[in-house]
Amino acid sequence: MRVVAGVVGLLLIGVSLILGTDLWVVQYKRPTPAQRYTAPGASPAPFRDTLVVMTWNIKFGGARIDFFFDCYGDRVLMTQEEVLHNLAGLLRKIRQVQPDILLVQELDIGSRRSAGIDMFKYLADSTGLPYAAYASQWHVRYLPSRGLGPINSGNAIFSRWPIDTAFRLPLPLVAAYPWWYRFFYLRRNILAARIPLPCQPNFWVINTHLEAYVPEPDSTRYFQLQIFKRFLDSLTRSGAVWVAGGDLNTVPPGTRKLKDFDDNKCKEVDPTFVADDYTREVDWLRPFYAAYREVIPLEKYQANEAAYYSHTVNSRGWWNRRLDYLFTNAYWTDGLVHQDSTKGGMETFPLSDHAPVTGKLYGFCR
Repeated sequence: MRVVAGVVGLLLIGVSLILGTDLWVVQYKRPTPAQRYTAPGASPAPFRDTLVVMTWNIKFGGARIDFFFDCYGDRVLMTQEEVLHNLAGLLRKIRQVQPDILLVQELDIGSRRSAGIDMFKYLADSTGLPYAAYASQWHVRYLPSRGLGPINSGNAIFSRWPIDTAFRLPLPLVAAYPWWYRFFYLRRNILAARIPLPCQPNFWVINTHLEAYVPEPDSTRYFQLQIFKRFLDSLTRSGAVWVAGGDLNTVPPGTRKLKDFDDNKCKEVDPTFVADDYTREVDWLRPFYAAYREVIPLEKYQANEAAYYSHTVNSRGWWNRRLDYLFTNAYWTDGLVHQDSTKGGMETFPLSDHAPVTGKLYGFCR
């Protein structure tokens, strides 16, 4: 049976390549409109001149289950009960913070690994943020490997106010991977949404999730960062006010801890695994800090790195690096990485392999 499935898979790849269509893997080779959704009964919230903004990589509702790619377990698929339980924990934290704008990465829509649950509608219907936009970054009709089946996973923006424009900008694929791996690989993107506010009709929210581990000397993430920065610069030149963030998979300038992360265990499972020690990337975000404002000021982070870590793979360890960010060309107050009950009121470590980051945005009514 596996031989037959493999032959069918190769035939489908061949047909897809010959026809140049999205028959099996949706390619997203050019800018496209983003998927939008408005929850039933939605109505705009009363306007406030200080907005709470939150970003969170939710690991497709996987919480701290040890999946095969984490190198600590072998799980591939979740049950519906597991996914709903994990989503309930995420939802409790979001409701506690009560953001006005929410950026989410690794959100699944109809993926077999997450029991087919539409997390896009789930969050829009449940968080009090009824206006939403979505851009897929991994849309495979069927992935035979490990029985993963169909996958649709990507980035989303949720808002208390209507989104009048939303689009998806493609980012470069990893050049170092072989063609057959690239064919099935993630299509990273920038999701941009305009949310006209009463005091600022040209207000934009931008969400992205950049490349993770890549073999040296590949610099795909560096090029993705350059595109991201140029896009933000173009918005600024146009007179727009924006907030942008997500999982940039890059550490802040001046980071001292640059090796021996817990996820180096992956080397024991797969000798070909390339652990990222971030030595090349340690200054890649400096132009962002120089031009714009990050929710945790750089000098504050550098004075106490561990207080602002937002990611770890090891479910038996603790947060061990900062990868998640919020930048703006307006102003921040009260920036926070919600690591545990002393950093925002509810334990977040069991909910995802990333901690949520929040801040209060002001100075956009100009």
